[in-house]
Amino acid sequence: MRLLPGFQHKRGESMSIRNFFDAASVAVIGASRTPGKISNAIVKNLISSGYGGKIYPVNPRESEVENLKAYPSVAALPEKVDVAVIAVPAVRVLDVAAECGEKGIKNLVTITAGFKEIGREGLEVEKNLLALCRQYGMRMLGPNCAGMMDTHVPINTSFAKGFPRKGDIAFFSQSGAMMVAILDWSHEAGIGLSKVVSLGNKADLSEIDFIQDAADDPYTRVILCYIEDVIDGSRFLDVVSQATRKKPVVIYKSGTSQAGALAASSHTGALAGSDLAYDIAFRQCGVIRARTITELFDLATSFAKSPVPKGPRVAIVTNSGGPGIITSDNVELRGLTMSRFTKETLDALREGLPAEAGIYNPVDVLGDAMEDRYRFALERVCGDPNVDSVVVIITPTATNKPVETSRVVIEMKKKNPDKVFYGAYIGGAALAEAKEVLNRAGIPCFTFPEPVIASISQMVKYHEYRTSQELQRGLKFDGIDRKAVKAVFYDVLRDNRLVLLGSEAAEVARAYGIPAEPVSLATTPEEAVEEAEKLGYPVVLKVSSPKILHKTDVGGVKVGLGSPEEVYNAFLEIMENSQRFMPQAVVYGVEVQKMMPKGTELIIGMTRDVQFGPMIAVGLGGIYVNLLKDVSFRLARGLSRQEIERMITETKAYTLLRGYRGERSRDLNALVDAVGRVACLALDFPEITEIDVNPVFAYEKGLSALDVKITISVS
Repeated sequence: MRLLPGFQHKRGESMSIRNFFDAASVAVIGASRTPGKISNAIVKNLISSGYGGKIYPVNPRESEVENLKAYPSVAALPEKVDVAVIAVPAVRVLDVAAECGEKGIKNLVTITAGFKEIGREGLEVEKNLLALCRQYGMRMLGPNCAGMMDTHVPINTSFAKGFPRKGDIAFFSQSGAMMVAILDWSHEAGIGLSKVVSLGNKADLSEIDFIQDAADDPYTRVILCYIEDVIDGSRFLDVVSQATRKKPVVIYKSGTSQAGALAASSHTGALAGSDLAYDIAFRQCGVIRARTITELFDLATSFAKSPVPKGPRVAIVTNSGGPGIITSDNVELRGLTMSRFTKETLDALREGLPAEAGIYNPVDVLGDAMEDRYRFALERVCGDPNVDSVVVIITPTATNKPVETSRVVIEMKKKNPDKVFYGAYIGGAALAEAKEVLNRAGIPCFTFPEPVIASISQMVKYHEYRTSQELQRGLKFDGIDRKAVKAVFYDVLRDNRLVLLGSEAAEVARAYGIPAEPVSLATTPEEAVEEAEKLGYPVVLKVSSPKILHKTDVGGVKVGLGSPEEVYNAFLEIMENSQRFMPQAVVYGVEVQKMMPKGTELIIGMTRDVQFGPMIAVGLGGIYVNLLKDVSFRLARGLSRQEIERMITETKAYTLLRGYRGERSRDLNALVDAVGRVACLALDFPEITEIDVNPVFAYEKGLSALDVKITISVS
């Protein structure tokens, strides 16, 4: 097949995908009259969805499909349609895509499977399909997808069974099976959807494009995703960070990235778990990560039905002590706070409730409480200024009236629009109608308190992200010598190495203002003594070999050397130990370094994630770093001084840095500066795969980086 010169677009270009949804005309290529075939189901779904545009079946063997005139080819269509749905065998897809390009069609929904999901041969065909799309300026959903829907247009180009009710949740799924599952769930849960998209292989369009579109869609209130990977991490961060400032984005991510499996040569790499980069990326751009499918659905329900709480303070009104305690425990576990009622509220509750009732949060109105007692308690609780969310718990008893109590909760919601209400109705058939009454009124109601508190917690975190208005100052530093770094890397690669020697790594660090102590490389004991005399005693000697990562394990480090004789003998001993324990390692000599006074031992590191780029780490260092694992991570991209400060406060090291048990505080500003400079180094030089600065001694004033490891790649 010949590729013609023409308009070229690249993945991630900002091109509107609006016509996928508001298409005035759709061609179904491969449309069949045979019931049960996918291509027939697509035509039927378009018609039954109420789609008001023109539908053109295309099949040379059919004269009509579902009472619609069929056309023998794309070229025979009477107009340039907005969307072409391709449902032909895989061997014909390239030819059909080329015909669409020649016709001027700009949007393809490629249902057909048999591409990269089947292996290398399919991947090559998919690459050719994508090249065709770029050549003709076409955007493509799929291949290997189940189609897409919009309930507000309406349009349904999928082969899924059924069409969702109109609503305000957009759902984008990399799995067609997950798309079908959530459609079925939405009917049972009484949830309406705005858009539903099966992403398939994501050869061109991905969740990023549809999140960007849904963020500006007036009919969408919350964006839900099921994904297995992120292909363009940088664009994901840019687009989704903007989207989450407009509306919540909830993602269930399955699978793991490869970064953790590949990074094994440094402490930082060992600490970076395989899924850590996604956690960090999601948090930094405001995504709410669902850990289970159940949580994904629970959060969808909560965000769709309820306003976001303005704060973390939760009040509980219950007719049973046990569930109240369970809910209180979950409030604390999820990082929320129990509301502390004012004296006026407590006095009113004490006066109006039975003597046996509990008036402190949680408020226990007792098992015989009917709707009037719930109303009294809720009126006082809702009037308290220290309450942001109210959880109403009911367990079925012989005397209570759940439906009437639900109507009271609805009444309270109308009177207190600034409060967020949830129901935890712990029971089955006896409470089913009462639950339905709450849900219909837009008050989320769950069977157990755990999902209630989990949802409130995630909504509070989202509110905090959206309302954060602090000025994020970018990382800009003086005293950076990029040419010096390039020169070092040039020499390393010329020597056919990827791991820098300690002296080279220290030189790179100092070129970026990272306070690394000077390191001299000695190849003879005489040179070692000469360098020690220059630096001044005491000194440290370390074996210099890219293959010996943990020098102390092979007797490759000698500390506290205070005379020429000690340096001379230490050099010989280090070389002998290295030869004995690692005879295969190439040893370049011995590094001589000034011995620094003891400080608080820290680690600053970087490992490069395949999707999101460099991840920066800071925490407790020294020989126990992998044992204690007291490290906080962030992505280098978009990192600010404020975020570095938050990183440090997340670690146990922060307690030591502030001064512990009479110790003086350490220089936090110097540490923030050093972490930022490591981030800048990693961003400026994408060939750096790992950086380990360990240990870093923190003092009352300043830092001292004693050991720097840097690994680079060829590309």
